[in-house]
Amino acid sequence: MRVSSQKSSSATQPVAKIPTRKRGIERVAKLLDAAAAVFAEKGYKTATMTEIAQKAGAPIGSLYQFFPSKDVIADALVARYMEHVGGELDGIRSAAAGRSAQELANQLLDVFIHHAHERSLALSLLDARWEQPGLRPGMLRFDLRASIAGIVRAWRPLLDDGDVQLLSVFLLQTMKSLVQLHDDKGYPGRERVLSEWRRWVAGYLAEIGH
Repeated sequence: MRVSSQKSSSATQPVAKIPTRKRGIERVAKLLDAAAAVFAEKGYKTATMTEIAQKAGAPIGSLYQFFPSKDVIADALVARYMEHVGGELDGIRSAAAGRSAQELANQLLDVFIHHAHERSLALSLLDARWEQPGLRPGMLRFDLRASIAGIVRAWRPLLDDGDVQLLSVFLLQTMKSLVQLHDDKGYPGRERVLSEWRRWVAGYLAEIGH
């Protein structure tokens, strides 16, 4: 899955250093995990590079070696979330042919649930930095819709482009809404509501994909 981004020129906007060796890759993953924990606990605005380095058990210089600024770390976390979601959507697309409407609906509706904590952090980072260059919510939606459209085409290759685009918008919105329903633990009949939501989405898929 392609992840869109819009950066300013490299002269004004620092970028993350991408390691090529296994040790460097593991170090960057640890730094990002630490940053995710600190951002979740402190919030993006108040979190510091020093706290992130301490959480990772790494020298501050090691953190700056890979991530020149807090903004760069935030962009890397959003990109990592999109890579994880994109990988799952790619897997669904590769096995979409022959799936029943209910099977496809369940697979798609589970994507955001599987990545709920990571998604929540990514959205909070985007909200905190909406005025800055970098990954944008609109770009993320565009990429997600494109991936879902690819799944629909693999599932029902004879659908016209209009129906494919309609389904990609519909499915993305239902995926988002199910996360909200899933995360709200307090309302009565929760399990029935979740089950009915899945049945409704599957029914709509079956109708338009017949």
